[in-house]
Amino acid sequence: MIVYSLSGPSGTGKSTSALQFAHEHHIEAIIDDGLLIVNGQKKAGTSAKFEKNTITAVRRAIFQDEQHRNDVIEAIEKSGIESLLIIGTSDKMTKTIANRLQLAPIDHFHYIEEIRSSKEIQMAQFVRLTQGKHVMPIPYKQVEQNFFKRFIQRGFEIFSKNRVKLGETTIVQPDFHQQVITISKNVYTQLLQYILKQTEFIAKVDSVHFALKQMNTVVELTIFIKGPVHYDVIEKMRGLQAEISTQFLQHFEFEPATINISIKGVH
Repeated sequence: MIVYSLSGPSGTGKSTSALQFAHEHHIEAIIDDGLLIVNGQKKAGTSAKFEKNTITAVRRAIFQDEQHRNDVIEAIEKSGIESLLIIGTSDKMTKTIANRLQLAPIDHFHYIEEIRSSKEIQMAQFVRLTQGKHVMPIPYKQVEQNFFKRFIQRGFEIFSKNRVKLGETTIVQPDFHQQVITISKNVYTQLLQYILKQTEFIAKVDSVHFALKQMNTVVELTIFIKGPVHYDVIEKMRGLQAEISTQFLQHFEFEPATINISIKGVH
């Protein structure tokens, strides 16, 4: 069996990227937070995301429980898979998991920075910090813990580049993730309004919108610019986009994925 490792700090989007990464590398199975996932479907294991605290979650993720470990080992043997991806926070963690599941030494080591942009990582960490949301790379219907009435919602479908469905994700809020920072949506729009007010070529602001959609943020601005126009408008708009990105990074530690600026007229 060929064994792969994908590691990176908590909250950087490893689980979100797992199905796409496995497809691109022709990997049949994934070990993620205590689960064995084969071709996008849960086959065995219990998710660490439903443990009561961080300590028990880590123990679950690295298969310290003998019955849990044996169940997953048996499922791997029965599945007949020839390639498997182990997800963890470090090489040490993925090596520990490989050893406990009696897998061959890891053949290939990969890191989240190789497959996600800095903006995507920043956004994933921001969502984890402000909403406490974790992603499981299995369908909603396979999350059996609904009767605990924890926060669980459908995530999004994962497709390959040629639009073949690879699987689905489910979004959960674990019990052990209790430290969440709440930021009102007004805070983002107020920062945008302040930036626009300080921008000398803007005559009037018609509308300001900020939206957080799944794992992306979208800024929509409609403005009037000052006349007469003796300057490069496109260059000015690019400069404004750069300033918004810089300010968001400074205040919230992420950059908006999309900044759309519409010019309504000249004043």
